[in-house]
Amino acid sequence: MHKYITLFFSVTFFLSACKAGKTPDEVINHNRMISLLTELHIIDGLLYTAPQNPDSLYKYGADKYLALFKQYHTDSVQFKKSLKYYARQPVELAAIYDQVRNNLKQKMDSLNKLQQKQYNAIPNK
Repeated sequence: MHKYITLFFSVTFFLSACKAGKTPDEVINHNRMISLLTELHIIDGLLYTAPQNPDSLYKYGADKYLALFKQYHTDSVQFKKSLKYYARQPVELAAIYDQVRNNLKQKMDSLNKLQQKQYNAIPNK
């Protein structure tokens, strides 16, 4: 009888630990998280490569992040909870960042093509 009770609780524990990939409601969904992280890293790049003093970096950076969260109908608290959730799902987080990296590469390639077109359009002097 002791074996059956132990087996029952073991199986119950195992099944309760596995939620079959169900994302909690308060977590930003996979595709929105990809878009949000892509835009977030663009803002990070803009803020940390532009010559600014630390005060203006904080002032204008906070505004840009708040505008981004507003655009995605979220806030910093939900974003942090979502990032924590995905951090506990390393395979899914890796897939998210693979797509973020691809998105950033596509944006850079597009920007480089545009700059090359503008450079080629300048008449030789």
